[in-house]
Amino acid sequence: MTDNAQQQPPAPTTELPTQYAPADVEGPLYERWVERGYFEADAKSDKPPYTIVIPPPNVTGSLHLGHAFEHTLIDALTRRKRMQGYETLWQPGMDHAGIATQNVVERELAKEGKSRHDLGREAFVERVWKWKGESGGRISGQMRRLGDGVAWTRERFTMDEGLSQAVQTIFKRLYDDELIYRAERIINWCPRCLTAISDIEVNYQDDDGELVSMKYGEGDETIVVATTRAETMLGDTAVAVHPEDERYQHLVGKLIKLPLTDRSIPVVADEHVDPEFGTGAVKVTPAHDPNDFEIGQRHDLPSIAVMDEHAVITAHGPFQGLDRLEARSAIVAALRAEGRIVAEKRPYVHSVGHCSRCSTTIEPRLSMQWWVKVGPLAKAAGDAVRDGRVTIHPQEMEKRYFDWVDNLHDWCISRQLWWGHRIPVWYGPDGEVVCVGPDEEPPSGEGWRQDSDVLDTWFSSGLWPFSTLGWPERTESLAKFYPNSVLLTGYDILFFWVARMMMFGLYAMDGTPPFHTIALHGMVRDQNGKKMSKSFGNVVNPLDWMDKYGSDALRFTLARGANPGVDVPIGEDWVQGSRNFANKIWNATRFALMNGATVEGPLPDASRMSPTDRWILSRLNSVVAEVDAYYDDYQFAKLSDALFHFAWDEVFDWYVELSKTTFQAGGEAAEVSKRVLGEVLDVTLRLLHPVVPFVTETLWTTLTGGESVVIADWPADSGFRDEAAEREIGTLQSVITEVRRFRADQGLQPGQRVPARLTLDGTALAAHEPAIRQLLRLQPQGDAFTATATLPVAGVEVALDLSGVIDVAAERKRLAKDLAAAEKEKTQATAKLGNEAFLAKAPDHVVDKIRTRLAKAEEDIVRIRTQLERLPQA
Repeated sequence: MTDNAQQQPPAPTTELPTQYAPADVEGPLYERWVERGYFEADAKSDKPPYTIVIPPPNVTGSLHLGHAFEHTLIDALTRRKRMQGYETLWQPGMDHAGIATQNVVERELAKEGKSRHDLGREAFVERVWKWKGESGGRISGQMRRLGDGVAWTRERFTMDEGLSQAVQTIFKRLYDDELIYRAERIINWCPRCLTAISDIEVNYQDDDGELVSMKYGEGDETIVVATTRAETMLGDTAVAVHPEDERYQHLVGKLIKLPLTDRSIPVVADEHVDPEFGTGAVKVTPAHDPNDFEIGQRHDLPSIAVMDEHAVITAHGPFQGLDRLEARSAIVAALRAEGRIVAEKRPYVHSVGHCSRCSTTIEPRLSMQWWVKVGPLAKAAGDAVRDGRVTIHPQEMEKRYFDWVDNLHDWCISRQLWWGHRIPVWYGPDGEVVCVGPDEEPPSGEGWRQDSDVLDTWFSSGLWPFSTLGWPERTESLAKFYPNSVLLTGYDILFFWVARMMMFGLYAMDGTPPFHTIALHGMVRDQNGKKMSKSFGNVVNPLDWMDKYGSDALRFTLARGANPGVDVPIGEDWVQGSRNFANKIWNATRFALMNGATVEGPLPDASRMSPTDRWILSRLNSVVAEVDAYYDDYQFAKLSDALFHFAWDEVFDWYVELSKTTFQAGGEAAEVSKRVLGEVLDVTLRLLHPVVPFVTETLWTTLTGGESVVIADWPADSGFRDEAAEREIGTLQSVITEVRRFRADQGLQPGQRVPARLTLDGTALAAHEPAIRQLLRLQPQGDAFTATATLPVAGVEVALDLSGVIDVAAERKRLAKDLAAAEKEKTQATAKLGNEAFLAKAPDHVVDKIRTRLAKAEEDIVRIRTQLERLPQA
């Protein structure tokens, strides 16, 4: 913490502007927090550690609603823990985002009429570093806008010197332990990005294609196969059938003619083939299909690649040089001309893989790549959850986790890019292969060269929980802050990132998992629950909403929708409602300060307090306990909702309003209530702070004169409860609510005064008569008082004189008309629901709608009849 943090707190002031202006407050406040070092973490501290890493955003990225959502939740957790006395580290940083970043810089070069090959590898990488320095990392400034309380002095980048050393170290260890190897296998290839991509970087979607059935062989040795990728037939090296399929027993082991080529291929029997699907025969292209590759391995078939890295046909013949889609049409036409097309189906909707970076259709391709043998690593990752060392929240997400780690294939980690961590393997002139660690000198001399590939971005980000703390060095930070307390992230990267961190953390840190808890949240969607997408036109820039309503309003809206593992709908109306809540907090605190609310001195003894004072303190402590329980269960929506209703409904709408008569009366009761109100606001603002940090900081420092709510103590449940006071104020609320409802039903204006007689003698509400009359706008009864309406509520009686206030006859006529309409609606709905023929044919949603109409009609009938009974006779 800087010296500034040791300065004396400012003298308390009761002055607040009449309106809250987030734009004037948020920026300066955040910079003050950073300057004073509130978010920094001290590895030498004797406080218990609490650690969370930021899911590192791409260096190419900018803040989107998903980031804002996730960062709000993490910030709330860390702010609370800081207030609870933990040495709290929220570790920031960015990912170098290999493919995405290289694409950005290559597009810039294209505008200059150049490619990366014109620059050469070294110059291109320098160009990327330059771009990163000038344009990368915009999201860091946007995180400040949101209020992220990260330890900025610890910010890391996955390509910085320390993290690069960590990457090289773990690669070397895995290689030496024979958990990294190089092999030729089928990979997902992006012809646009010109690199391999992992299975989890492929997005599958239904595309319109074609299913072509074609005839191989001649005469009695004819067999029909079907494919959606006719162009790959040029690389077929067999046709496979099931061993027990009697239709093809006479062909197994024979050679048949492969059309359009001068080759013959064998018919092989393989149990992978489903005899019930299609013709029961499949073409086998080992170099261009993962299943075919496995069949090829089992039957020792050759693998013939017929496309280059751009998905252009390389096979000799008339199709050479054609793009794969051009070749597809040309090959089908050539087969049709030879009479070999048996059937064609267009369109044929089927699932097609696309590159998650550029949406290009991926091409399965046989390629020499580097792989991680994930078997033992994945088992360790599964065991850590099964034996309770790591908890997944919500628990129902465990199945998805186990489904993934228990069935992991070896991980292709090499990428044919220039931007990234280059694979630390050197090849010698005589076939030597040397893996070099970070403290070793690479071999040199004529004929030695380094592998040209770089590592998958997820390889380096998988080290994030410990590489950011200085590993492989045994640093103080690593000892203090590893393992992380919790990982809070979206369920959508459970496979991309979480499983990788589990595997690497357990391997590198001697069986210690990288975090104790994995808390998974859902995705942000629009207010109709629809995925946000540019093509849908429903993408929202969170900065726009922050500019319009303030960062607190956006944060509170996001937190209030955050149920564990569930997607979060959000609309602008909800952000506006949260802005209104911030204004409510502001105005109520301003009113309290103007009326002498204070935090000075101890709370008065309960015996000196009014029932209203004891009620609100009892409720306050219950809410403290409730919020703590919700935080510990990652129930952000529930804790936000509890705070909203307590602050708005109980503190601002009830306690503040009930206290007004006390303040006006003055005396000791007023002084006690001023201290109680100060206490309630102090605690409520501290409870709200982790979710809405800016407005609460301004109000709390003004109210208390304290240095900052960021470093204030988190409220503790004192154990004070007063059930009698809660029952008494509950009764009072029932009386006021019921009379207000009656007034509204009779069309009275909120401020319209009505003569009334209150029968409160002998009840606990007798002492509350001044407050009841003030809140309900009830005048004392005069000599000419006539009780035209009497309301028995909660054991008391409220008699109102409505003569001269409403037209009773007109009101009765209006209510009678409404009652007739409601009864008609009930009759019609009851008749439909009693009609068996209708119920048998009508869709469920139609029946549900009629049931809803019936329930509403029944409620209306009860309500209107009650209003009529309470009206005086005309």
